[in-house]
Amino acid sequence: MPTTKVTMPQLGESVHEGTIAKWLVKPGDKLVEFEPMLEVDTDKVNAEVPAPVTGVLKEILAQEGATVQAGSEIAVVELEGEGNGAAAPEKVEATAAAADEPAGGGDAMPSAEQARAADAQPRPSPQSAPESPSQGPAEAAKAPAAAQPDSPVHRFSPGVLMLAEESGVDLARIKGTGLGGRVTKRDVRQFVEGQHGPEAAPGELAPTGATSTPDTAADRPIATGEGDQTVPLTRMRRLIAENMTKSKATIPHAWQTQEVDMSGVVANRSHHKAAFAEREGFSLTYLPYVIAAAVASLREHPQVNATFNGDAILVHGKINLGVSVGFEDTLLVPVIKSADSLSLAGIARAVNDLAGRAKTQQLKGDDLQGGTFTVNNSGTFGTLFSYSVISPGQAGILTMEAIVERPVAVGGMIGIKPMMYLCFSFDHRTLDGLQAARYLTSCRRWLEAVTAETPIY
Repeated sequence: MPTTKVTMPQLGESVHEGTIAKWLVKPGDKLVEFEPMLEVDTDKVNAEVPAPVTGVLKEILAQEGATVQAGSEIAVVELEGEGNGAAAPEKVEATAAAADEPAGGGDAMPSAEQARAADAQPRPSPQSAPESPSQGPAEAAKAPAAAQPDSPVHRFSPGVLMLAEESGVDLARIKGTGLGGRVTKRDVRQFVEGQHGPEAAPGELAPTGATSTPDTAADRPIATGEGDQTVPLTRMRRLIAENMTKSKATIPHAWQTQEVDMSGVVANRSHHKAAFAEREGFSLTYLPYVIAAAVASLREHPQVNATFNGDAILVHGKINLGVSVGFEDTLLVPVIKSADSLSLAGIARAVNDLAGRAKTQQLKGDDLQGGTFTVNNSGTFGTLFSYSVISPGQAGILTMEAIVERPVAVGGMIGIKPMMYLCFSFDHRTLDGLQAARYLTSCRRWLEAVTAETPIY
C-alpha cells in the first residue's frame, strides 16, 4: 500500500518548532483521521495533534523529547483505501488543536501543558506576558524590543529574550539555527556554555561577550543537614519560580487594602443560590460577585486596565479578566474574554467552565492568553491579607480574602457583619496611589451596593 510522511505542524504564527511530549500511538496501530496521534509542547502552548489521514502508523521518525522544526517529517503512515492506484501525497502536515499564539504572547502564569515542555529542555525559560491587544490603532502596537534588528530573523521569542537577559548575552552575536535563521533557546545556551568553557590555550583568543557574574551566596549550593530532604523542582514549579522572579524584578509593586461589608452580597447569594443551582447545574459562589465588581470598576477607571509599555501606557479597550486557579503544585490563570459583556450569572458560568477544564487539563492556548487584569481568590483558603504578584503585561491584581463575621460599629452600636478584605497589588509605574485607591474604593462600593433583590441575570 502507498505511504505518506506526516510533518510537524506550525503551532502558532511565531512558533516554528515543537517538542514531542508523547506519542499516543505506536507503530502498527491504526490511525483514524482527526483522532489524537501525539502531543507536542512549545514555548507557548501544548497541542494534541490529530492524525491527518486514516491508515496504519508504520514508523516514528521523531522520538519523544525530540525538538522538531515545523515542516519536518515525524512519522510514516501507510494509507488505507488507496489500493486503487491513486497517487498518495508524499507528505501531509498534521494540524494542532491548540489555538495560535496571539500577538504579544501569553500570560505570565505558565500552563500545565507548558510545564511539560520544560522538562524536555535543559533549563526552561519563563513565558513573558507582554501587552494584550486593545481596540483601535493601539491594537497593532507592540512594546519595542531593545537593540533588535528589523530583520524577521531577529524577532526573538519571549523565552529567548528572557534567557538572554538572564545570561547577559547580546542576541545579535548569536547565529540562529532555527527555522529561517531564528535564534532558539538552545542556541543561547550553547553560546553561554562556549563562553564559560575551558580557558583558551596560550596564543588563542578567549571568546568575548558577557562577563560572568561574581559568585554570590544565592549561587552557591546550600549545605544540607541531618534530616533534610532535597525535593527536585517540578516542571510547573520551575516555571512559576522564574516567572515570579521576573515579575518582582521588573514591576515596582505597591499594595493597598480595604475592608468590605459583604452583608448585601451574602443576602443576594442566599436569595438566588437555590434557583441558580437548579437552572445552571452548579453552585453560585462569591467569586463572580468580586469579578463583577472588578470589571465594573475597570470600566469606571480604564487606566487600571492597562500595560506599561516602555515610553507609554497602553490602555486596553477590552477587559479580558484572568482568574487564578490553583491546584497541587500548579497555578493557572485562564482568561474570561470581554468579561464586561457578561452578567453576573454569565461570569459565574465562565468561571465554572474554565475551572472545570483547568482541572481536567482541557484548556487551550487561547484560554490562557490575552489577560489585561487578574482576580485572585486566596480567601477560599482562609487568608486575610495577600500581597499577590502581578502578571507582567498587566497593571494590577485584585485579591478577595476570606469572608469572616466580625464585630463592627453600626449606628453607634456593635453589630456582627460578614466582612472581607480586598487587597490590590498594582504597578506603580502605571498607577499612582490615588488612582489605585479610587479603583479599590469603586470595587468596595459596588459590592456594598448589592442587595438581596439585585438581579444576577
